[in-house]
Amino acid sequence: MKHLFKAKLNWDSISKEVISDSKKYSKTHQIAIYGKEILNVSAAKAFKGDPALYNPEDLLLSSVVCCHMMSYLYVCSQNDITVVSYQDHAEGTLEVLENGSGRFVEIRLNPKVIIKEKEKIAQALSLHTKANELCFIANSCNFPILHFPGCEGE
Repeated sequence: MKHLFKAKLNWDSISKEVISDSKKYSKTHQIAIYGKEILNVSAAKAFKGDPALYNPEDLLLSSVVCCHMMSYLYVCSQNDITVVSYQDHAEGTLEVLENGSGRFVEIRLNPKVIIKEKEKIAQALSLHTKANELCFIANSCNFPILHFPGCEGE
């Protein structure tokens, strides 16, 4: 089974940003997904973008952390574990080379979960591995996604 996802990008050289060097372009643009609010995007501040806007690195990290949570909730439901709350403070490390290329070298997920069934804490912790195996986004990445989970009973 295949699913097609579409995004429309819109950028033009007329910008409210003042670029003092005519060889530099504004990084601000818009992404439109049909039926959803327009997302204003820029480069990260380190790459001369607007720090008030989301950037591709933010969005990649967000995709990984969101997909892992949804996969985790799925495997918990399959194992009769009731998740009361789920929080994560994820971090991603981007490495930039001298030639200007770069890539993420790892993402670290730090999910903290509260479940109803105190007796299933060990199982709930172990299910992060299964969630990672099922995660669409994690399966699309070519860098390690590390997990440092915590779990408590309600």
